[in-house]
Amino acid sequence: MVSVSSKGAENDGSNTVKHTSNNRSSAPPSYEEATAGDGKKADYLQATSPTLSQHSWQHGEPYNSPDCSSGIYSGDTEMLTTQSWDNETVRRGFIRKVYAILMIQLLVTVAVVALFTFCDPVKGYIQANPGWYWASYAVFFSTYLVLACCSGPRRKFPWNLILLCIFTLSMAYVTGMLSSFYNTKSVILCLGITALVCMSVTLFSFQSKIDFTSCQGVLFVLSMVLLFSGIFLVILIPFQYIPWLHAVYAVIGAIVFTMFLAFDTQMLMGSRRYSLSPEEYIFGALNIYLDIIYIFSFLLQLFGTQE
Repeated sequence: MVSVSSKGAENDGSNTVKHTSNNRSSAPPSYEEATAGDGKKADYLQATSPTLSQHSWQHGEPYNSPDCSSGIYSGDTEMLTTQSWDNETVRRGFIRKVYAILMIQLLVTVAVVALFTFCDPVKGYIQANPGWYWASYAVFFSTYLVLACCSGPRRKFPWNLILLCIFTLSMAYVTGMLSSFYNTKSVILCLGITALVCMSVTLFSFQSKIDFTSCQGVLFVLSMVLLFSGIFLVILIPFQYIPWLHAVYAVIGAIVFTMFLAFDTQMLMGSRRYSLSPEEYIFGALNIYLDIIYIFSFLLQLFGTQE
């Protein structure tokens, strides 16, 4: 019994030693083995290479060195996309696109105003059917809410252009209807004044160091003054029309939307406190177009002579 136990203990000890020696890494090669040749060296390295444990970092994506020859890192594409507004080329392209759309809108509006002003049969028809005016105003207001409040239709082609065309045509009809009640010379005079005002404000906004985008509080207060003045004037007109009060309202409106024109123009520049994204070219053209139309409308109420 004693000899068997000793043998078992001896066997256990030898197994432990063998198991330990098997788990132990082999000794590094000698100088002769390392320089004996590629085949022997490869066999040794393959035999002695340890098995790596499965760490979490092994499951990551392989590291790709940056392409320094191109001047940028390959992983910066998304960051450059979001920060490309600082690029002068992108900014100028965005401004050109906005003003190209704006010029088309203004040409359509001027053509409709000229038709409603100079063509007597058309003038008589639209004045005899005011229902078309209210229908156009409803379409204008609906499309404006969609374009101003919903970023999806505003950015998705071709729905953004379709909605903008509907908006422009409806607003052109409303403006032409308003112009048909005024003298032809008054309409031409107000068109010229509006063009001069808009050109002056645009040049001033591009050159001035004054940041109109940080004056949102002032614009909000002036907008509230204009709103309540208009409500008071609408309530007062059925009882008694006061010309000087209407003139004051027109002056306030012209000043407010001239400031809004400077505000919206600087929003396009991208170097102010607030700026529009390059994807918002429809929204930028929409805002500036509305500013110009409202300036013309208030100047027409101020300087125009009704027939």
